[in-house]
Amino acid sequence: MAEDPGSQGSYLPQLLRRGTALAAAGCAFVAGCSAAGGGETRYENSPQFKDGGFHNMANPDLPAQASAWRIWSRFIVGSKVDTVPVDPIPVKPLDKPTLDALDTKTNHVVRLGHSSHLLKLRDKYWLIDPVFSDRASPVQWAGPKRFHKTPIALEELPPIEGVILSHDHYDHLDVATIEYLSKDVKRYFVPLGVRSRLLAMGVPADRVTELDWWQSAEHDGVKLTATPAQHFSGRTLGDRDRTLWASWVVQSGDQRIFYSGDSGYFPGFKQIGERFGGFDIALMENGAYDSMWPAVHMTPEQSVKAFEDLRGKVFFSVHNSTFDLAFHNWHDPLDRIAALTEARKIELATPVIGEVVTVGAARTNTRWWVGLR
Repeated sequence: MAEDPGSQGSYLPQLLRRGTALAAAGCAFVAGCSAAGGGETRYENSPQFKDGGFHNMANPDLPAQASAWRIWSRFIVGSKVDTVPVDPIPVKPLDKPTLDALDTKTNHVVRLGHSSHLLKLRDKYWLIDPVFSDRASPVQWAGPKRFHKTPIALEELPPIEGVILSHDHYDHLDVATIEYLSKDVKRYFVPLGVRSRLLAMGVPADRVTELDWWQSAEHDGVKLTATPAQHFSGRTLGDRDRTLWASWVVQSGDQRIFYSGDSGYFPGFKQIGERFGGFDIALMENGAYDSMWPAVHMTPEQSVKAFEDLRGKVFFSVHNSTFDLAFHNWHDPLDRIAALTEARKIELATPVIGEVVTVGAARTNTRWWVGLR
């Protein structure tokens, strides 16, 4: 499949904010050049790898994207309205005794912010795309700054059994977080190519499991399967699509959890739903969408369609309410997904940051953002 024109546009807001845009990009480029070093690991046996990079599934309905120049220009000189909350985002503090008291015979999901989650899979703790830094950026003096603190400090986390990563963008793969966790986490599960990123951050090589789409691995009673997504990768201006991106299926006991990672809407969701027969809960991307980059992020309407393709039972909204990465107002993803799921009688989970969602348990969902500016 040909490279999606301009799709790096949704990556740029992860690096840049107005005024510091060019400086942050320059730092990222210099860092990338110095880190590139020697030869490049190749993955010719992967159906996704061709001509030196990874590619999305064929999609005849792939929408056209704006040029990279148009997207750059919009982020540098365009105006934003209501993209950052004025009022504090509610956060429910977490501590280890509270987490340890959770039922060890089932599975729990705790939203840490954006797409970062702490899982308690029966009696062991896992992390998905953990980002604890203040900014989703290659530098901490520029780039999108988080709207709220994490509900638990990095230093206060319980022992982590495994980390699951969807791709290498800065709002999903955070250097400071991985460096802190590097020696203590027992296992890392990543898409092809991301292993080299982790090794550079101090993670021992024998703890990283790389998977292509549809490949599976098991660890301590949990089965992980990397599944397709429609996105792209890169951490500098010169390493586009050198690593793969993925969604994930997590099977713990008799329950299945789906995590979309970042993705545009594509036929792969239906394939995943057919192969796995549905999910007890699906953590679905719902934010950072824009008409300029429709191939790599979903609108709320598309997220609901993807959820229905997946045959999910509970729609868990992620990828919003933490970083300013697009031009829609900060609460638009939540407003729209709440209305859509109510109309279609889909069970919705929009937990407060730090709230524990127990998979398969009844809960009362709240629209915590209503009334906040």
